[in-house]
Amino acid sequence: MSNLSILRAGETGKGYLIEHDAGFISPDDKRNLPFINEMKKFEQGSNVITEPYYVYAVLQKYGVKNRNGRVYPEDILKSQGKAYQVLIDERRAIGELDHPEASIIAGDRVSHNIVEMWWEGNVMMGKVEILMSPGFINMGIVSTMGDQVANLLRHRIKIGVSSRGVGSVEDVNGIQVVQNDFELICWDIVTNPSTPGSWIFNDMKESKPMKMEVVESKSKIISGLDKFLLG
Repeated sequence: MSNLSILRAGETGKGYLIEHDAGFISPDDKRNLPFINEMKKFEQGSNVITEPYYVYAVLQKYGVKNRNGRVYPEDILKSQGKAYQVLIDERRAIGELDHPEASIIAGDRVSHNIVEMWWEGNVMMGKVEILMSPGFINMGIVSTMGDQVANLLRHRIKIGVSSRGVGSVEDVNGIQVVQNDFELICWDIVTNPSTPGSWIFNDMKESKPMKMEVVESKSKIISGLDKFLLG
């Protein structure tokens, strides 16, 4: 694998696929409020936090063009999700804060572990455990990557979750399509995700415009692929 290079936005070929926009963690989502409220104990003078702590995030989408110009087909993403479930079951679904350009997850940079994963339409959702040190839990001392993530969320900073994997990308009728040799490595936490429709909303009415954008984008891509396959 050492001869693989990073495939940048719009490039085709075989290499590392490092996404910067696959998902989003919202500190305003009602499912994440228990974490945020508990972290605010620091501000109230309390020095004890009870583990574990979880947040919910959009992990990935199929059939939607991302900011890197790539589209993940449904069968490929669902297949990799099924394979990744083994790591979740064994508590090995770890990831880092920020994206390294490597296929190895560095132990000293691990910040979180995915504990659950499920589909909501074409959106892959995840329950993410933030891995904090005793120093942060007891005294608010930031010393690990997980501590940094928890501290960002404590301050209600919006952060994202993006995938890292290896595989190839081919141009199919003007669409950069991820091929079936794709292998998911992990999801990392990043600061700048922007996939269409990746937001999580408290009010379903607010989510309607984004959902429509996802549906329209998906329809255009499927139409383009159909034209290619039919010649």
